[in-house]
Formats: sequence, structure tokens, C-alpha cells
Amino acid sequence: MSYATNADIEERLGTATYIELTDDTGSGQADEDKVTEARLAAEAEIDSYLGRRFAVPIDASGQPGLAAMLKRLTLDLAEYRLRLRRPPVTEDARLQCEAALLWLSRAASGQVVLPTTLELPSNSGLGLAGDAVGESRVLTGDGWEAM
Repeated sequence: MSYATNADIEERLGTATYIELTDDTGSGQADEDKVTEARLAAEAEIDSYLGRRFAVPIDASGQPGLAAMLKRLTLDLAEYRLRLRRPPVTEDARLQCEAALLWLSRAASGQVVLPTTLELPSNSGLGLAGDAVGESRVLTGDGWEAM
């Protein structure tokens, strides 16, 4: 499941820049393999952060806010990767990439929430979580006491 398409990246960059950043042979045509590589790397990076809390890839179907957020993050990261191929990287692209990584870090740690109206499945690869039940206990000088 992709969060964005190569066409989304071309729309974001504009056709001339899209070709300029990927045409290594001087053919005047974009190298779609280079774009796909940057997009897949961006999506994998997103999943590496969100996978700390959620089953990835995230299924954003029926969640327009979530789909838009994942698309924007993918475009920010993919654009930065493509611009690294033809330095210097623009300040805007660098700042967008840094902001995307900061948001992903915060989402992974639970400081921000994903814009969704449905509960997303947890990453089952993280193991089971348990809750303690019963009275809480406090260790005092004489031993354990129920609270």
C-alpha cells in the first residue's frame, strides 16, 4: 500500500524539476526507477517510525485526513531524497524533511496522534501488553500494604 504515487511527486515538483532531479543520462525523460526508489524509501522511513506503535503499512482507506498526512510526509521525504541527488538541497526541502521527521518521532512516542477517526491496529510484532489488576500495594518499612 503506497501513501503517494510518482505522479504525486511530479505534481509537487513540477515536470521540469522532476526530470532534472532524475535524468542521469540526459535523455530529457524522468527516470521513474529513481523516483520509485525515493518514494519507497520515504514510505519505509515513515513505517519505521509508525511501526513502533501501529501495524504498518497504515491502511488509510476511508480516512481522508490520515491519507493526506501520510501523503504529505511521503512527498516531503521523497522530495528531499531526490534533491540530494542534485545538490544543493533547497532550504524549503530541508526544513520540510526535518519537520516531517520531527512529527514522525513525536507520533512514534505518542506525543502527537494520527488524524484518524478509527483506532489503528497495534503492531503485533511488539509483543503482548498486560495490565495489572487488583489492589495497588505500597512497600513500607514493615512490608507490603494494600492501598
